[in-house]
Amino acid sequence: MNLGPMEIILVVIALALVFGPKKLPELGRGLGQSVREFRSGTRELRRDLDLTGADQEKRR
Repeated sequence: MNLGPMEIILVVIALALVFGPKKLPELGRGLGQSVREFRSGTRELRRDLDLTGADQEKRR
């Protein structure tokens, strides 16, 4: 799913109309924090799965 500049502008305008311009920075911070936590969680899960796979290979 690629969003071009025009689509991003339309989304920002729609969000400004719905939430108001004063709430947009709060929404952006919350979204950014959520994305960081998700990436951190997936990194940890991937690391754990890699370690589990390495342990199983050693046992064989």
